[in-house]
Amino acid sequence: MINPQSYKWFFETTTPVEGHMHAIVRTIVSARTKFQQVEIMETASYGKCLVLDGRIQSSEADEFVYHEALVHPGLLAVDLPPTRALVIGGGEGATLREILKCPSLQRAVMVDIDDEVVALCRQHLPEMHQGAFDDPRTELRHEDARAYLERTDERFDLIIVDLVEPLEEGPACLLFTKEFYTLLRERLTARGAITMQAGMTKVGETQFFAAVHRTLREVFPVVAGYQAFVSCFGTPWGFILASKGGDPRRQSLETIDRLLVERIRGPVEYWGGAAHLHSFNLPKFLSEAIARQDRIITDRHPLIVG
Repeated sequence: MINPQSYKWFFETTTPVEGHMHAIVRTIVSARTKFQQVEIMETASYGKCLVLDGRIQSSEADEFVYHEALVHPGLLAVDLPPTRALVIGGGEGATLREILKCPSLQRAVMVDIDDEVVALCRQHLPEMHQGAFDDPRTELRHEDARAYLERTDERFDLIIVDLVEPLEEGPACLLFTKEFYTLLRERLTARGAITMQAGMTKVGETQFFAAVHRTLREVFPVVAGYQAFVSCFGTPWGFILASKGGDPRRQSLETIDRLLVERIRGPVEYWGGAAHLHSFNLPKFLSEAIARQDRIITDRHPLIVG
């Protein structure tokens, strides 16, 4: 039997009144960048983990759940196999890795403002990025994503928003607003789609997810929330797909399984037709939280996660 006193422990607060504990085998990196506190640690249960500002972003053992849920619904929702994709955030490179499994993709732009985090992940988390940064289709940019989108006139079939929630008022707040989502819509092709992580979907913690969902409905004709349980987070996690036309809720189990074969090359360990149907069929309490939410997030009135 393992003695818990033989470990140091990392305690992650998921809300102001609860959290999740992980036994630490070793700390690989602990540093402060220009933008955030970053740690890469090895835990007893989940292997290597990326931690930003005290919150786990992904773990070696189950990151495939998070990243496949984030990426594959968007890859499969667009009418034709995508050729151009944009990743906003996604420092460990796993989101980029999943997009690059699509052989039709000719160009993948990743914009992450924190070059120090990306460099540390590139060095210490090869299990996650699996060489995605070196793929000839990849263009890696370190700048503010909103400024990049305001400047470029390029159009993308798929945009993936893989950002941490805004924990305090600052530039990140302006990446969760109606104005930003309007900019994303303008940078999509005619039948393009975006997917994004949208926070916890556990009982009592639906405000962020519902507010983002409500805000996206001001901008896109199709907005579909879904969720997956990510074990290392200790909570179900929300995602949202928004598009100019393709609706993932109308795709059958058989369609998803066929499109996965047609559009993906490489291992798929979580997403499939059954997972797709399960994820987009939200429980009643969550659907009701979405229905009654009237908060629209704007530049003037951003939303801060406590």
